[in-house]
Amino acid sequence: MKKVIIIACASVLAMSQAAFAEFQKVESQAAFVSAIDGKKLKRPLVELSVTPAGGISGTGAVWEISGSWSWKDGYFCRSLEWGGDDLGYNCQEVTLNGGKIRFTSDKGAGQSADFTLR
Repeated sequence: MKKVIIIACASVLAMSQAAFAEFQKVESQAAFVSAIDGKKLKRPLVELSVTPAGGISGTGAVWEISGSWSWKDGYFCRSLEWGGDDLGYNCQEVTLNGGKIRFTSDKGAGQSADFTLR
């Protein structure tokens, strides 16, 4: 019985580690552009276009989103306006998992937002 419990615990631990390893950090602007080029970034009530040339546009809820981005020291740095409100400048860690992209504010130390790439 102890062997079964140990094997079950080891399996759960392995699956947990695999779940955390799914998203891989985007290290370069070229890799980021390759991931987003020609695609929309979607999540409930939000649809964005992020262009290789540094533009951001779309909608969030029913309000317009606009902004610009650049790649700086391994981070996606953006200025953003949503519905006329300035959301400011923030550099974000970007990670990918297949058709999903995750932005984590404050260089990876803040809140995350996941989008589907379509």
